[in-house]
Amino acid sequence: MTKKQILVSTPAAAVRMLEDESIQARLLNADCQELLQRLPTESVDLTVTSPPYCMGKEYESCTDVGSFIEEHEKLLPEIVRITKQGGSICWQVGFHVKNGAVTPLDYLVHDIMKKQAGVQLRNRIVWTYGHGFHCDKRFSGRYEVVMWYTKGEEYCFNLDAVRVPQKYPGKRHAKGPNKGQFSGNPQGKNPSDIWEDIVDDVWNIPNVKANHIEKTDHPCQFPVGLATRLIRALSPKGGLILDPFSGVASSGVAALMNGRRFLGAELNNSYAEIGEERLRDTLAGEVKIRPVDKEIYVPKPHEKVAIKPEHFWKNDTSSETNLI
Repeated sequence: MTKKQILVSTPAAAVRMLEDESIQARLLNADCQELLQRLPTESVDLTVTSPPYCMGKEYESCTDVGSFIEEHEKLLPEIVRITKQGGSICWQVGFHVKNGAVTPLDYLVHDIMKKQAGVQLRNRIVWTYGHGFHCDKRFSGRYEVVMWYTKGEEYCFNLDAVRVPQKYPGKRHAKGPNKGQFSGNPQGKNPSDIWEDIVDDVWNIPNVKANHIEKTDHPCQFPVGLATRLIRALSPKGGLILDPFSGVASSGVAALMNGRRFLGAELNNSYAEIGEERLRDTLAGEVKIRPVDKEIYVPKPHEKVAIKPEHFWKNDTSSETNLI
């Protein structure tokens, strides 16, 4: 059987998958605006993406918040236009940091999205991860957010597809007609959207760094597990998933693994080629991923990495009042 083409160089070739349902994935190696302009109105079930933060990374062309706003004012109305009624948009962003000053990018995104007719913010999902850059003049950042918007009042939400184990599975009703009966849903609880220590509902999915099984040459890679939960919950089987900033196609891997179709765009040639390879590996059942439900490893007390060296924490409080 002839392999279906995945990586393409023209928007026309990319959108051809809308007419041919046998095409499971297409990745355009070009600017996403070229793709969006060719997509028909209300043709996408779910967009899952993480745009550049305009901080001067090797794949970014700008370094200021103003450019982020300008690009999104052009981009987001097009994303809304191509989203089906009842469809969803998941915009994963973090913070723009310059000279130690932090700007929450989700605030900027929401300022634009709240002006779009028929669009509603359903959740501001906190995605936390345990590792990252260590700061010395502010608290180290260990979370980013996913802004989940829907188009229309009726929308796809498959809660049973993403339930997580109950914290207290043996809990029973204390009063009322169901007194004495188990109170939890046997399929699990809603994974929810905020701080773990407060409401036990942070999405604690490791970021892709160092020895992560999914690591490629991309410096800011999106974890497949994060996209997986969004795709399972917010799109129908066979639905079309779009990622206009595909990177190495992590959203596409999640889409194909869960019975959806994928359409993406990536401007960087090298990342697009890696993305194509990962999509082919997914279709062949050979892609390497970290399962979304895999528990985060906690070192045992006797392991070397968990043993506190003698020079740690000598109760020295002399620096408590030092000014930066």
